[in-house]
Amino acid sequence: MSTAEAASPEPAPAGTATVRPFRDRATAAELDDLRARLRATRWPDAPEDAGWSLGVDVAYLRELVDYWADGFDWPAREAELLRLPRFRARVGSLDIHLVHARAVPPPGGAAPLPLVLCHGWPDSFWRYVKVLPLLTDPGAHGADPADAFDVVVPDMPGFGYSDRPTGAAPDSRAVAGLWAELLSVLGYRRFGAAGGDIGSHVSRYLALDHPDRVVAVHRTDAGLPAPTADPAELSAEEQAWLRDAAAWGAAEGAYAAVHRTKPQTAAVGLTDSPAGLAAWIVEKLRAWSDCGGDLERSYRRDEILTLVTMYWLTGTIGSSMRMYRANAALPPEQLARRVEVPSGFSLFPGDIVRPPRARLERTAHVVRVTEPPRGGHFAAYEEPELYAQELREFFRPFRAAVG
Repeated sequence: MSTAEAASPEPAPAGTATVRPFRDRATAAELDDLRARLRATRWPDAPEDAGWSLGVDVAYLRELVDYWADGFDWPAREAELLRLPRFRARVGSLDIHLVHARAVPPPGGAAPLPLVLCHGWPDSFWRYVKVLPLLTDPGAHGADPADAFDVVVPDMPGFGYSDRPTGAAPDSRAVAGLWAELLSVLGYRRFGAAGGDIGSHVSRYLALDHPDRVVAVHRTDAGLPAPTADPAELSAEEQAWLRDAAAWGAAEGAYAAVHRTKPQTAAVGLTDSPAGLAAWIVEKLRAWSDCGGDLERSYRRDEILTLVTMYWLTGTIGSSMRMYRANAALPPEQLARRVEVPSGFSLFPGDIVRPPRARLERTAHVVRVTEPPRGGHFAAYEEPELYAQELREFFRPFRAAVG
């Protein structure tokens, strides 16, 4: 699906002088530098038949880098993305990049539901580009026109095209506060929130700290128990889930430990080497997606390289990693709060360590839990039709709350 199917650019909302169209493009010098670095990559050795068992498959990455240097057409992808309704908005002291795609008006004069979609790592607004037309114009895609949304997809500070904070990175709760302010700037008093990964936590804090504004919240995960939780108080399935999560962390969580503790060390190499940057991101795309080990079953090469090129051109790999450190410092009492806003969860089969129902009930006022047949951690990109259907069905009962 082409991103050009989403709404075309439109003026910023009246009365919001801090919102302005986004028109940035990469320069020829930046692209020449990228290609020169790719062609000069100094490759590591790899044990015979290592494949993906030790991290990135170097043989696959070499093919990807060759295509990135001599086949990938970034200007064409950039032009396609610029056909989206993209803006910059001044929120506090930061310029925030966002997509603000307005709905095709539902029949009968009903107001569309405003919806903020919250991304995670290692992505950006990229995560949601495929679902935009499905949410803003459902009638054109075989769904009920009454399920249309006004969709807002901001890049978190230090991610994508948003400003990189000059001081400490904001945590998920601080980002939720920024998004509440952003929605006010855009003229929305009440809205829905949805997200996954770090975006799940941002959505959670929107519901916790702004329950008078968030009509309902949809998430694809529920986070880990607060450090103060007593395992003896947990159900058997929760305890089993904790063991699974610990095993996953031991086998797959080294990246997060680096992000929490020494992000600047890794950032030096990843900011200097586009091949290194691709290795850091591509390995996670494969490991966390419902692709059966075949990365390109879920993503075309151009789609992978669109994400990685955005990280390269914006220089945000270091600033994005630092958010892990900020979130690790959140007080335990914040992690233990229960969401009382109506909550829904879509647990995709290929996602990371899916939480049990008991965990969801313990931490949120659950009104809906589903298990779609396909999709992983990046379900909105992997399976946009399924993800859009999940959002339409979950938010349908709450539309009257914004009328």
